[in-house]
Amino acid sequence: MASLQTLIAKPWIWSFLGALLVWLATVAFTGGYGGGGMITAALSLAVFTVIVGVGQMFVITLGPGNVDLSLPANIGLASAVAMKVMDGNDSMIVVGLLAALACGMAVGAANYLLIWALRIPPIIATLSASFIIQSIDISYGRGLQIKPPPGFADFTNWQILGVPVLAILTVLFTIGAAIALQRMIYGRSVLAIGQNIRAAWLAGVNVGRIRFLTYTLSGMLGGLDGALLAGYFRGANVDIGNEYLLASIAVVVIGGTSVAGGKANVPGVWGAALFLVLLLTMLNTFGVSAGVRLLLTGLIIVGVITVAGGQKALR
Repeated sequence: MASLQTLIAKPWIWSFLGALLVWLATVAFTGGYGGGGMITAALSLAVFTVIVGVGQMFVITLGPGNVDLSLPANIGLASAVAMKVMDGNDSMIVVGLLAALACGMAVGAANYLLIWALRIPPIIATLSASFIIQSIDISYGRGLQIKPPPGFADFTNWQILGVPVLAILTVLFTIGAAIALQRMIYGRSVLAIGQNIRAAWLAGVNVGRIRFLTYTLSGMLGGLDGALLAGYFRGANVDIGNEYLLASIAVVVIGGTSVAGGKANVPGVWGAALFLVLLLTMLNTFGVSAGVRLLLTGLIIVGVITVAGGQKALR
């Protein structure tokens, strides 16, 4: 009983429970048809939200006001860069991925330099940067018709016993992120800054360097996401990252990370991503219109956050 109470007390467990309930409701509606396929599809799509969600989680953990609003534009530009560098050639896959990572890192570094040099809030800096990045993407990637190399497209859709390989690799990545957060100096520094930036500075934490690394990390993961999305959906698109702005923030909050900073939950990002994907699947299955779907999605998200103690985290 004590162990069950301890488990329920974990903020991230509610996101998984929410995903399970949504899946059960959908399976009941369909009479049990397609339940396994729904999980496979959810894992495939959740991967892309988890990747950027982890980057956003590190940024938000830095403390109030820290958020990366440039992710959608970053993803779109990186997808175009990856596809142009790969140019449909399997031998250029690694080079294209490195180019996408470098593009994302440049965006993340530029975001922090704007924050540092202009002394403006991160939300303003990253939003302003997104308009610049989007303009570059429009001129660079508009009308881009280059398809991903066959090997890369196959890899992003590859499954083993119905489990997407990308999902397996992303689970390993998130385990590494959790270890970095709790066991490495960098991760502990991020948590310390989020809890009290002045105390962290007095304790010897190089606040500027840690914040720079964190925004660069978020940008890099956005670049990786752009490349993988282009492979999965068979091509780059200026708007390919649009849905990941609110989604990347939602999975962080629903997953149990405090927007006040200093507290992060890596497992919850996975649970929240699965919850959002399955929720959309359920509403589509029920034949709900787009407007009602958005309304219900918002209400359900608020409900999950409230049950999980989100109101306390927001204070």
